[in-house]
Amino acid sequence: MVGGNYRYQKRTDINLYSVHCSCSAESINCTNVAGKIVLCDDSEPPARAVAADGCLHDVAKRLNEAKAAGVIVARPPLGLLATCQVLCVNVDKGRRAKILGYVRSSRFASFSLGEPGINIVGSEVMAPRVAAFSSRGPSLLFPQLIKPDITAPGVSILAAVRDSYEFLSGTSMACPHVSGVAAVLKAVQPHWSPAAIKSALVTTEANGGVRKLADPFDFGGGQIDPNRPSDPGLIYDVDPKDYFKYFHCSDDALGSCDLVDHHLYHLNLPSISIPDLKASVTVFRTVTNVGDTNSTYKAVVQSPPGVKVTVEPSLLQFDCTQTVHTFTVKFTSLQMVQGGFTFGSLTWVDGGKHSVRIPLAVRVIIQDEFSETS
Repeated sequence: MVGGNYRYQKRTDINLYSVHCSCSAESINCTNVAGKIVLCDDSEPPARAVAADGCLHDVAKRLNEAKAAGVIVARPPLGLLATCQVLCVNVDKGRRAKILGYVRSSRFASFSLGEPGINIVGSEVMAPRVAAFSSRGPSLLFPQLIKPDITAPGVSILAAVRDSYEFLSGTSMACPHVSGVAAVLKAVQPHWSPAAIKSALVTTEANGGVRKLADPFDFGGGQIDPNRPSDPGLIYDVDPKDYFKYFHCSDDALGSCDLVDHHLYHLNLPSISIPDLKASVTVFRTVTNVGDTNSTYKAVVQSPPGVKVTVEPSLLQFDCTQTVHTFTVKFTSLQMVQGGFTFGSLTWVDGGKHSVRIPLAVRVIIQDEFSETS
């Protein structure tokens, strides 16, 4: 993998130099690495000092200042390399041993760089993947809300920095993607409320393959799709007053609560989280048709393991006079366990171009207060 401003050109006979202690500042400063490719190696793998991309960035900066030609990092494949100021190559433990053996066996070890690498797309790529730094749920203060809502690109994003540009990574890099899509959607649908726009974004996300078994606490509704939200079919709208009602009841400092059932999972959001299911819980949701005037939607349920999910009615018919429907979602525990969250989904499909999906998160409990160990 190549980062920084290094220009591809065929180079041969660049000296290889092995630096131990994970390319510490002391190791680099006491050795002449100018013009050489440095192999960052730790005798106690994994190479902890270069395990994090932030540390790798520091290593690359030191090597650049020392005028090194590049760096080969021996570490587990933890993901994308940070933006490097020198030629960066990441290798695994097996390749590390071969390179290290070659360096130690030759007084004139050399490195050759050929043509640029190629981009691989399609089924061969395990993507999209949730970055290690991504903020994850559940929400500690409000477990009855699924967080995050959605995910967006946030790794190596070209960003304006002062009077120049840099490739940066972080949740702050994902925010402009979502904000931009929301702004475009508001221009297309100027009368939609913020809740309607959020609903359109969440229910039309694309769920891609992931390296590990991710769940809605990793990606929310899925990875943002810039095109589909303009025609979501159905939206879950929320009256702004409802936000104040429920959050007024969720914070004792705000005063008394006027709601009989003030659980936040009753808020008409495009997701449902039940963190305290003992026997059964019934949740109401209301959808508004913003697609074809005459349409029929059927409920397709993927129940969380150990939970039965029933939707009534399971068929919604819309016409010019009936544009809004309210339905119930009943969650019933199938086993008495003190468990963690499990996940599913509810999707309304019209048999054509619309598939309106919301994530479901349920935790079955026996005792009201307990601490999870995972």
